[in-house]
Amino acid sequence: MNLFDQFSIDYDKMINWEKRLEREGPFFRKIFQDTGAKRVLDLACGTGRHAVMFAQWGLEVTAMDISGPMVEQTRAAADQAGVKVEALQGGFLDFRQKVQGKYDVILILGNSLPHLLTREEIAKCLADVAGALNPGGRLILQNRNYDKVLAEQERFMPLNAWSGPDGEEVLFLRFMDWQGELVNFNLVTLHKQDGKWSYHVGTNPLRPITSGEMRSYLQKAGFQGAVWYGDYGFNPYNSQASGDIIVVAGPEQE
Repeated sequence: MNLFDQFSIDYDKMINWEKRLEREGPFFRKIFQDTGAKRVLDLACGTGRHAVMFAQWGLEVTAMDISGPMVEQTRAAADQAGVKVEALQGGFLDFRQKVQGKYDVILILGNSLPHLLTREEIAKCLADVAGALNPGGRLILQNRNYDKVLAEQERFMPLNAWSGPDGEEVLFLRFMDWQGELVNFNLVTLHKQDGKWSYHVGTNPLRPITSGEMRSYLQKAGFQGAVWYGDYGFNPYNSQASGDIIVVAGPEQE
């Protein structure tokens, strides 16, 4: 069982989805409108909250994640919202064998691309994404701004907390250990129930991708006209200050 299989039960407790989707929704809606999107693929969809929102907008949505429990959470979220989402289990390297046709928008969100640990895997994934987009389609890719992370050797991410009924609490501590070209992403989950604390520690390796590396990957995969943002408010990307890299790019025209 990998980190995200273990984490799937608590994942939605770490994020205030109502506020997050309210903040991010206008960004996606504008890209979809500008693209005339009707068919969307959300790769590494997690528990499917973005996918469900897109389906509520009337889009045909396919959501995929390498974690089986995350896919089950996505199906449950779609059922609860009363919308149709095709939720499939699969990863970045085999998604093209598991989906049919092409898409108007493909999304890779949540700093998920760095889970591919070699340059060859990243290059293959982006080339496959380019090949799965319709003419005029768009990739929306969001990673942490590793230019800033690496320059400042940032280890710790903000602490997240959740409170439930009967005094239940969950705390989420995320930090990184540097391992040459890779980093180990560590997630400590602390549970308080019936007045007692327990904890679980999970670790997953990542390959940080700088903005320069990302430009090279996108160019080699056949993307063009990339627009770079530093957040979901359409503010320009700043390598020294932005928290995120958000890239919107399309494949070369055939």
